[in-house]
Amino acid sequence: MRHRVSGKLFGRTANQRKALLRGLIASLLEHQRIETTLAKAKEVKKLAERVITLGVRGDLHAKRVALSHVPNRSSVAKLFNEIAPRLSGRNGGYLRLVQTRNRVNDSAPMAVLEFVDYEEVKAKEAKKETKKSKSKETKEEAKGNV
Repeated sequence: MRHRVSGKLFGRTANQRKALLRGLIASLLEHQRIETTLAKAKEVKKLAERVITLGVRGDLHAKRVALSHVPNRSSVAKLFNEIAPRLSGRNGGYLRLVQTRNRVNDSAPMAVLEFVDYEEVKAKEAKKETKKSKSKETKEEAKGNV
């Protein structure tokens, strides 16, 4: 019986499962959006919410605990420097899980796991890129006219 036993096993050993979830969390923090199977997304969401809460706390102990959960220094640095300040006003619920399709190969249900402010962040980045490209174009035109 599995009374009150939480978490999926994914047909893997404990070390393999831990590595899988750590990699998915690191990818989520790096890219801010991932697509994976629904079951994996649900498990990653549980763990990632805890790590993001550590990021919002922001003290040294929280950084060390976050590094123990996700041993990818660049992802944790991005969490504490970029992501956590954006989400500091929230009391949880940092991630959104959207079911998308069934995978063609094995008909597994797929889902997108993303931050709740993902669209706003992408829109700001797109604005910055358009400003940069416009400024480059004007500099090139100025050089050509001289």
